[in-house]
Amino acid sequence: RKLPWLPMLLDACAIADTGVAVAVRAHEKKLKVKRACARGCDVCCRQKDIPLYSHEVVGLYWYASEKMASPARDILKGQLTNHAAGSACPFLIDRSCSVHSVRPLSCRWFNVFTTPCAPGEDPYYSRRGDVLEPIQDYTDRAFAAVFPFYNMKREGDTISAVKLIRSQIMNLQTYDWKKLIVLMEKIDARNS
Repeated sequence: RKLPWLPMLLDACAIADTGVAVAVRAHEKKLKVKRACARGCDVCCRQKDIPLYSHEVVGLYWYASEKMASPARDILKGQLTNHAAGSACPFLIDRSCSVHSVRPLSCRWFNVFTTPCAPGEDPYYSRRGDVLEPIQDYTDRAFAAVFPFYNMKREGDTISAVKLIRSQIMNLQTYDWKKLIVLMEKIDARNS
């Protein structure tokens, strides 16, 4: 009850993850290829554009300030402090996503097949056919799960509501994380 938005966010993540699993299996079966993404691969975490939505920002704030423990928490605060556009995602620690359970939907959906990405490669442009195409029904359902966060009703014009949420897209790489650092420091001081 304290965090009414959290079940919505987690539902959206679960729907997206299910959709990705279904799409990956279908893509692998149809084209007889394997997903190239694996643990430790972080090329996509170094892209200049990582789409982000308001409900995801709230989830990242919560996770980083309430759930992360040291030393990852201290590393993250330093990375957020020094983060600049063009650098790796500030949540990338030791080539791994430190907020994996609440990572943005765009991170969940971005999967590459055939061969791993080369450093600096954006396969969306260099080899579009190797990039997973998310299943529209799952993406719409993931966004529908967070309608109440945006004060929208689940009944009604889903297409227009999804378009409205998508129109509020931000970029994780250029987002100003200063308020998150302040929140993390405030919680650290309170817990000391």
